[in-house]
Amino acid sequence: MLDGYQQRNSQTEMAVAIADAINYQENLIAEAGTGTGKTFAYLVPAILSGQKTIISTGTKNLQDQLFKKDLPLIRKAVTVPFVAALLKGRSNYLCRYRLNNAWESTFGFGKKEAAALQKIKSWGNRTKTGDIGEMSEVSESSPIWYLATSTADNCLGQDCPDFKDCFLMKARKQAQEADLLVVNHHLLCADWSIRDGGFGELLPKAKTIIVDEAHQLAETASNFLGMHIGGKQLIDLANDALMEYFKDATDLPDLRTACEALELAVKDARLVFGVELKRGEWQEITGNSKIQDGLTVVQDKLTALRKQLMLASVKSKELDLCYQRANNLSAQLDELMNDDSARWIRWYETHRKTFTLSRSPLEVAKEFQAFMQQHPAAWIFTSATLSVAERFDHFANNLGLGNINSRHWPSPFDFNKQSLFYHPKGLPKPDDPQFIPAIVEFVIPVIEASRGRTFFLFTSHRALKQAADLLEHRINYPLLIQGTKLKNRLLERFKQLGNAVLLGTASFWEGVDVRGEALSCVIIDKLPFASPSDPLLKARLNAISQAGGNPFFEQQIPAAVIALRQGIGRLIRDETDRGILMVCDPRLLKRSYGQLFLDSVPPMRRTRELKDVQAFFQDELVSEVETP
Repeated sequence: MLDGYQQRNSQTEMAVAIADAINYQENLIAEAGTGTGKTFAYLVPAILSGQKTIISTGTKNLQDQLFKKDLPLIRKAVTVPFVAALLKGRSNYLCRYRLNNAWESTFGFGKKEAAALQKIKSWGNRTKTGDIGEMSEVSESSPIWYLATSTADNCLGQDCPDFKDCFLMKARKQAQEADLLVVNHHLLCADWSIRDGGFGELLPKAKTIIVDEAHQLAETASNFLGMHIGGKQLIDLANDALMEYFKDATDLPDLRTACEALELAVKDARLVFGVELKRGEWQEITGNSKIQDGLTVVQDKLTALRKQLMLASVKSKELDLCYQRANNLSAQLDELMNDDSARWIRWYETHRKTFTLSRSPLEVAKEFQAFMQQHPAAWIFTSATLSVAERFDHFANNLGLGNINSRHWPSPFDFNKQSLFYHPKGLPKPDDPQFIPAIVEFVIPVIEASRGRTFFLFTSHRALKQAADLLEHRINYPLLIQGTKLKNRLLERFKQLGNAVLLGTASFWEGVDVRGEALSCVIIDKLPFASPSDPLLKARLNAISQAGGNPFFEQQIPAAVIALRQGIGRLIRDETDRGILMVCDPRLLKRSYGQLFLDSVPPMRRTRELKDVQAFFQDELVSEVETP
């Protein structure tokens, strides 16, 4: 069914290993290098087993690719009939009730918002799935979607007048009936944390659970097992209550006053955190009286709104729901502000217009192990990057997997022939204040040799911005910079241009697939160690130290190796791809731990000479000229 398909032994071996794990109901870690074809290697045996299977992917884009591209192809190739379903989180589905509520509201919207609502309403009359990803005219990132989708907090459930036509309920019903269900890690963890009523009954029916892009799971799990109170949540509550005030409670003017007072208190509290966008330790809150006072005012205004909503709650189901939300948020905020238990890490994060207060678990291993025991199934964890120097300890320990079968299949690509690893001599130290200006001088001749066609990946936004300013007038190729446009639009533009240089940070290190000549060079500024000042990482490193471990070798190095492998994975995506990998961090050769990174890199030819890079691309030019 696939044009140009070639049998790969590693793909067949992986499929057999997964079939065995399913048949014997065993758990398996399955790492497969880029190009193995791991998606088909797990989908085919899962379908042939005839057992209920849940596939969890890292992102919504991967979900869509699985459901809309890979499964239809397999359906043509196999004789076993199967029913597949796609299920995303609640906020990905149009809520007709909230859309109509916003449309009929006298709350008032600007021209731009009103136009977007009109487009959504028109699409809502045509769509069969209600999946907002179908709607190209209004970006998924637009804040207007909040008025046309629901959350667990504001959903009316069976009391909703549009319940029978609810897109989310239809998707969940299909999920219940499917043989194979495609979800993402956020939904898998939502089931685990039992946060979102109505989804918790899916997992007990599954005999096989396959976690793709499994290297992301521990971080997602930590997020869901924690507690997060955001300024946006509080403002959304105030705005929803205000909308209901105009509809059903204009005889309670104190309700309007309380809504407006809470929104103002949240905005004032954001200001006292300072202008910098950052993640900070909780001690910065307890040690700053202005921040504490600002948050106390938020608590007081939330309490005042809760009291007003209690009076108004008898007027409508919507106002009663707002009252329940205010109750829950007030209780959670009080708990978060006063909980200093050793099993939790408290921290905060500032955003452009708001802030988030969070409580995260110190570790998720015990919780996840208990979760797996509650849902006995064949658990299969797969990704291209789960090991460090071919050992799976870091991944397995983070999820408490203990003694689990693990297999590794290398990429079928000929990296020695298709690629070259360039690590120049004379690189500055990463802590040198002039590090970025200095490495830019090393990078420019490589970009020139590559004729653009480059991903330049950074470990921080600050470094990216500095490099962007330096490169702007130094190269004659289109410069695409993360943050100037949505990620998908930047990628499309990069592919269309064919000679661009794209500067990106974390989100471009993984989950990005550019095949062919458009991407022929990947440059990485530093070994991707996470910032030790990050409050979550800092607390976990301290916990390892207190337990007598070595946090650098047990946590920081393995995480950085896996991140580097993800970045490198952008380069060779096809058996006909050719490209240069350039790493600008001298610690690769000057620190003993550098060997761990080198042992985890694909078997590329290596050089320290620019002339070899130029010759690599010159060979490509000669080949192009000779090809008729």
